[in-house]
Formats: sequence, structure tokens, C-alpha cells
Amino acid sequence: MSNTATAPKLGHPNGLFVLFFSEMWERFCYYGMRALLTLYLVNQLMKGDSEATLIYGAYTGLVYAAAVLGGKLADKYLGYRLAIILGAILMAIGEFMILGGDDTWLLIGMGAIIVGNGYFKANISTIVGKLYEENDPRRDSGFTIFYIGINIGSLLATTLVAYVGQTYGYHYGFAMAGVGMLSALLIFWFGRHRYQAADGLDIREEAKKPVFLGLNMVHLIILGSLATIPACFVLISKNEIMDYLLLGVFVWVAYSLIKAGIDNGPIYRDRMIALVIFILINITFWACFEQAGTSLTLFADRNVDRMIFGWEMPAAMTQFFNPAFIIIFGSIFSVMWVKLSEMGRNPSIPMKFAYGILQLGLGFLVTLVAAELTDGYTVPLITLVLLYLLHTTGELFLSPIGLSMVTKLAPKQIAGTAMGAWFLSFAIANYLGGKIASLTSSDSHGSAAGVSLDLAAAFDKYIGVFSNLGYVLIGISILIMIASKPLNKLMHGVR
Repeated sequence: MSNTATAPKLGHPNGLFVLFFSEMWERFCYYGMRALLTLYLVNQLMKGDSEATLIYGAYTGLVYAAAVLGGKLADKYLGYRLAIILGAILMAIGEFMILGGDDTWLLIGMGAIIVGNGYFKANISTIVGKLYEENDPRRDSGFTIFYIGINIGSLLATTLVAYVGQTYGYHYGFAMAGVGMLSALLIFWFGRHRYQAADGLDIREEAKKPVFLGLNMVHLIILGSLATIPACFVLISKNEIMDYLLLGVFVWVAYSLIKAGIDNGPIYRDRMIALVIFILINITFWACFEQAGTSLTLFADRNVDRMIFGWEMPAAMTQFFNPAFIIIFGSIFSVMWVKLSEMGRNPSIPMKFAYGILQLGLGFLVTLVAAELTDGYTVPLITLVLLYLLHTTGELFLSPIGLSMVTKLAPKQIAGTAMGAWFLSFAIANYLGGKIASLTSSDSHGSAAGVSLDLAAAFDKYIGVFSNLGYVLIGISILIMIASKPLNKLMHGVR
């Protein structure tokens, strides 16, 4: 593969910038819808807090789970181009279905977004990697540029879509997200000649052969994808099913990883045990981190003073602090790790996980400090600014090293299974995040005369749950620090 014809811009293949803007608008769509979802469920569809957060958790969990299957189907049958186009179409349709305005249309639309995201998100980053030769020194820089696009999309979503949706009506916000997804589709399609040098874009030959009643695998996968939408409807609306589904899948995946490690000798046995432990730590981190879209947004809506020079920031818009801090600090952290490595002071992987979880816990404890210093049942907006700052720096300690760590720990013949297990951890984390958020629920919708009483009860509940999360996370962080040497030993030199 040669990219000399498509590589003059900023020293990178031109296709990178097509994929940059496609992914930016896809993230605009996904995070825009997600920013509004909990508030829409509670304020528009009149769901109780507990029901709303469980729906949110099931939805975001299924989004990550779908990516595992979407990547495999593209690798084996669809090719990356068709998979991304199919995903973009389904996501756009899903956003516009939500405009139907009731529970049924919402759940069907969410099902379409889940399936579409599984195809789109799983495969666009794969094309980015395939724009470069195996040992191309530009690869890491290319992925850094691509990652900036993800965060710009998230930042725009949590400002523009969140503001429009809460100020002018949720349906306008969801429509903006849908238009963003159509923009991603059009950019990807009309810029297709710029990334055509990437391998694996085309439909696989075996997928073109008739399989059943004259239909080939492409036809069957598309029909199966449409049939999966009502299945997602059921899983979201009856989300208790996912307790057993995700637990069963996790046990099977953990067993498969450790068994494969044993088959490859004692070193890989130990590394796979370490990987399962890191998967559990990753689940813990993200289950608490993902309170951003549920309990922290409801807390902002009810118990945070969001007035800024006479203008009240919409509650959904408070989610923008995380992507803003990622953009500000991301490059600083990347330079910091290089400098620490040169000094021989770069923390080990277990210690980075421990520091990340420590900062996450301290972020939650900011609410406890604010509550002690505040009169009434509201805290100042600076509370969320500091909380999200600590959560973001914690994310930067933990998130960027995960994928690289998995590829280093796993035997080559099960690299795909190991990566699927890592993505599965995000699915489980998001689902558990909904469960944790439901602990903050009082589900009491009092009369006007009882509003102050409801605010007091809500305030106490939020502060109690957030502070408990903070203490537990700090305890887990200390345990990881204590176990860092045994974990490093299990990793057999992987850093």
C-alpha cells in the first residue's frame, strides 16, 4: 500500500481529514443525543429518576457492546466502507425517529442508533490506521489528530445541541444531532477517493456469494441489523435482562482469555490474569465516570447554581467541561509522558490506573466540600468545574493506555478477542453506571408547595451518594497501589 499520492497535507494522508470531519460530526450526533437523553426522559416523558437512569445505562451499554460485533462483521464480510455507510444511515434514521415524541419512537430510535453506532464507531478508526504503513512514524500523530476531532465533536454537541435542546425544545436538539449525522455521512461518501488507498474497504468476495434464497451475506447482515433494532427495544425497556446477559458474557470472556493464556504458556497465563484484573478496574472507573450524563446532569438541573452574569447555563450543557478539558490538557499529558519516560519516572500501568481512580474519587468529594461551604440546597457552578477537571485528568491517566496495553498483553492469535473484551468492559461500565445513578433517585415529584422539601431531599441524596463513591474509589485506588508490584510481575515486562 502506498499513500504518496494522497499524503501532502500537513504530512498526513488527505484521507485523514475526511475521516476527522466524519468522526467529528458522528460524535456530535451521538453525544448531542446523549447530553439531552436523561433530562428528556425525566422532564418530557415524565419518567422517574431511577427508570430514566436505567434506560440511559442500558442504552449506552448496548452502544459499546454493538461495536464489538460491528467490527467483526466489517472485517469478515462488509468491508469498512459499507459498514460505516450503513451505520451512518441507521444512526441518522434513529435520531429522526426520536422526533416522534413518545416512548415507542424513542426506544426504536435508540435501537437504530445502537446498531448504527456499532458499525460506524468500530470501523472508522480502523481505516485511519490503514492509511499508514506498518512502521510509519506518522501513525501516532495521525491518531492524535483524529482524537482531537472526536473531542471537538463532543464539545460542540454538549454546547450547541445541549443549549438548543433545553432552550428551544428537545426535538430541536435531536433534529440537530440527526443533521450532524447526515453531515458525517455526506463527508465520508463524497471524500471517499481520498482514503481509497486504505486496505479492507471493499465488500469481501465470500460475502457476495448467494447463501439463502438468492441472498448473499451482505443482504442477510443488513436484514439482521434491521431485525436487531426491536431486540434492542426489548433490552432497553426490560433492562433487567441485561444483568444476566452481561454477567454471562463477562464470565465467558474472562474464562476464554485465561484459558487461551494457559494454552500459550505460563507468561501469557499470567498476562491474561492481569488483563482480566485491568478489565475489572476499567469497569469500576467508567461506571463512576459515566455519571456525567445521568446523576451529575440531574444534580446540575436541581441543585447547582448555573447563573453566569445573569445567564443561566442549561443543565445538559454542564457536560461540556469534560471534552473542553480533554482538548486543553490532552496534548500536555502526551508531552508529559514522554518527558517522564526520558527521566525514568513514568509510572507503571497499574500506578497510572490507581492515580486515575484516585482523581475520579477526589472529583466526587468536591461536592461534599461544596455542600459544607454552601447555604441552602444549591452549590456554585465552580463545584462541577472542579469535579470535571479532576475526572478529566483521571481519564487522561487511564484511558489512552488501555488499547495499547491490550495489544501488548494478549497473544497474537487472540488479539481480536482481547480487544473485544476491552470494549465489553465499557459496555458493562455504562450499564452499571445507570445502576449507580439510580441510587441517587428519590422519584418524588412533589407539588409546588413541596418543591423546597424535594430540593432538600434530592440535595442530601446526591451528596450522600457522590461522597460515598469518592471514599470507595479512593479505597480502590489505594488497593491498586498496594497491588501494583504483583500486577507488574504478572505482566512480565509489559509497560
